[in-house]
Amino acid sequence: MSYAECCEPWHAGRADGSAQAPTAEALMRSRYSAFVLELADYLLASWHESTRPRTLEFDRQTQWLGLEILQTRSGGEAAQQGVVEFSARYRSAGQVGQQHEKSTFVREAGAWYYVTAI
Repeated sequence: MSYAECCEPWHAGRADGSAQAPTAEALMRSRYSAFVLELADYLLASWHESTRPRTLEFDRQTQWLGLEILQTRSGGEAAQQGVVEFSARYRSAGQVGQQHEKSTFVREAGAWYYVTAI
């Protein structure tokens, strides 16, 4: 799936509310792409206010290499909560690594938000 099909509509529409990721997994994919593209405003806007940091800084040495969704629990179009387990590969300082996480999401007023990792 291309960026234009997957995540660009969510990145472009989050600020004015015209486009929202329909599922927790779609939000997870769009947040990964936002990390790759260093879209701090989108990441902060899609982060739940209860856990959102004030600012976000990117490690310029990190190159994201790929995302694999391992499992999704709930988080569908009719759900209010969801958990997405993923593995994201990266290269930093010449070393390849992976970030493995189970992320929790909540939907409020029709919009999905990342809450925290469990």
